[in-house]
Amino acid sequence: MTTSTNTSENPSGKIRVRFAPSPTGYLHVGGARTALFNWLFARRFGGTMILRIEDTDIERNRPELVEGILDGLRWLGVDWDEGPYFQSQRLDLHRAAAEKLAASGAAYFCDCPPEKYAGGDAVEETEDAKKEAGPRRVTRCACRGGKPGLSTQNAAIRFRVPQGTTTKFEDAVFGPREVANEEIEDFVLLRSPKDGQAQGAPTYQLSVVVDDIDMRVTHVIRGSDHISNTPKQALLYRALGATPPIFAHVPLILGPDRTRLSKRHGATSVGSYRDEGFLPEAFRNFLALLGWSVGDAEFMRTSEIISLFSLEGVSRTNGVFDRPKLEWYNVQYLQKLPIDELVPFIQGELERSKLWQPEWAGEKREWFSKTVDLLRPRTRLLPDFSTWARAFFSDTFEYDPQAREKFWKDERLGPMLGKLADAVAAITDWNHDACDHALRELAAAEGVKAGLLINATRVAIVGQAVAPPLFDTMLVLGQERVVRRLRSAVDALSTH
Repeated sequence: MTTSTNTSENPSGKIRVRFAPSPTGYLHVGGARTALFNWLFARRFGGTMILRIEDTDIERNRPELVEGILDGLRWLGVDWDEGPYFQSQRLDLHRAAAEKLAASGAAYFCDCPPEKYAGGDAVEETEDAKKEAGPRRVTRCACRGGKPGLSTQNAAIRFRVPQGTTTKFEDAVFGPREVANEEIEDFVLLRSPKDGQAQGAPTYQLSVVVDDIDMRVTHVIRGSDHISNTPKQALLYRALGATPPIFAHVPLILGPDRTRLSKRHGATSVGSYRDEGFLPEAFRNFLALLGWSVGDAEFMRTSEIISLFSLEGVSRTNGVFDRPKLEWYNVQYLQKLPIDELVPFIQGELERSKLWQPEWAGEKREWFSKTVDLLRPRTRLLPDFSTWARAFFSDTFEYDPQAREKFWKDERLGPMLGKLADAVAAITDWNHDACDHALRELAAAEGVKAGLLINATRVAIVGQAVAPPLFDTMLVLGQERVVRRLRSAVDALSTH
């Protein structure tokens, strides 16, 4: 396998890749992984990442989804060097290529009904489907030899597939491929005009090749569901006098039941995972290893993945989207990122939930970082900081009913928490040991186990049964807030 880029269309030899989504849906996991692989490859070898929006399918496209795709890429951290280009703005270039092929004899005009020789625009045929169906034998259109009286004004343009030979191409993942041309239909390049149009619409097969040639794309990295299109596209490259790029078809992403990932498996759009509170680098790490690997490494910073990424490491085996594994990655990043890298994400979550205080980015930045560091070992997703950990960032919080039921049922606790508030208020040097001593001394004086008072105090000051160690929690909350919350808990216990 090679990463050579010495093609006549790209004399500089510089790698140029493209991600070309269609705005018929949001950026889904499979598309995000394809974009990521292209981006990693470009960054690894100092190449160029092109973003091209393939928006020529007027009936299915939803223009408002373009910004959603761009937002998904930005969140994922996949930036582009050129674009976004819009295929709908390049139709004249595509039509000119079709007419050039017709003029050279590599294509011909056809006025047959579109359904008579169907198949020219299919982009979702899988390798498994091809194997099940067996070798194709296609019927050639009568227009191929020239039909008397055929009017080119209302005709489509079909590619004239050469007969009696095979089409070969090299795939950087699946190896050499060869298809008998008898299995390839004379596919449509330019549809027949309709609804008063002066010219017909270019098809996917034509547009993608013309754009890739014009943009000097050296490597086409895309999902393996496109591998059946490649013989047609290889023929087009050669007919247009261009050297085909290096193709690399990456495995599909399947659901846990080994069927193609879909909505029935849960969220499939990248935006859904952003909204749930996953960290973008955790998601990148997870996606990168969903079809590519290097040794047994799992937790890998993006810079490390870039330095190691190559097409040789891409698997031929379909990946399985494992939600628990994705959550594991997110926990790893929450726990292991340098605190200065993590803090902006927590700030974003607190801003979203309207808990953010500007001073936490200024004079109280050290306190905020310390609090985040204390909380992160017990978090799984970013919203944890604004839900169960809310009491660390707001004085408005509720006592968890189950925590109250479990740890506030001893009738002696009301008076004891009042006495603890007095003891805590009297501490002159606010530190871990002083808080520990005050509580344990009170427990001994009251003849109860320290654990009873520890658990009741935790509920009193953060509203939860589970939180970071109590005395560390007391330190970050500060003496004044702890005293105030203990006294509030006494009032709450009196009405419990």
